[in-house]
Amino acid sequence: MREEIAQGLNANEKLLIDKVIAVHGDGAGALLGILEDVQGANPHKFLSLDTLRYVAAKTGIPPAKVYSVATFYALFNLDPQGDNVVCVCRGTACHTRGSRDLLAKLCLDLGLHQRTTDGSNDADKLSMTTKDRHFTVRTVACFGQCALAPVVEVNHHILSHVNERTLQREINVLSLRKK
Repeated sequence: MREEIAQGLNANEKLLIDKVIAVHGDGAGALLGILEDVQGANPHKFLSLDTLRYVAAKTGIPPAKVYSVATFYALFNLDPQGDNVVCVCRGTACHTRGSRDLLAKLCLDLGLHQRTTDGSNDADKLSMTTKDRHFTVRTVACFGQCALAPVVEVNHHILSHVNERTLQREINVLSLRKK
């Protein structure tokens, strides 16, 4: 393997990836598990391009296939994530019950107001992280919890019938933990 493929990774990162591949195997059927474990071990819960290249080189899976898998599945992140992840549902039921306003208020409260949430910037695929990396705000197409709309997920915990006050209270609690 050429050394420049892994130039952005340190020895510990390479060792971790090698161990994960040893556990899962190096076949194409193991790729999801490999990527999931490698991302989970990253302190910022993401897969860098160097990581994807290294996985491709070590498994023999073409880099384009590794990248396409990492970008197809919503559970994979190609950018560093915040300590707390807040996902706002943008499905039809949530949208009609105010998820756009929740998203706009959340972004404003966290200082992420530089982008609009009026649909002109593809807000259905939004992912932004605060400068201090304490929060990442994401949107999803649908959680499949339409009867509970609007739905917001905070650190993998589903909140139902969310209003601005409820969401602000959740964010305040997480903000206090930072201090």
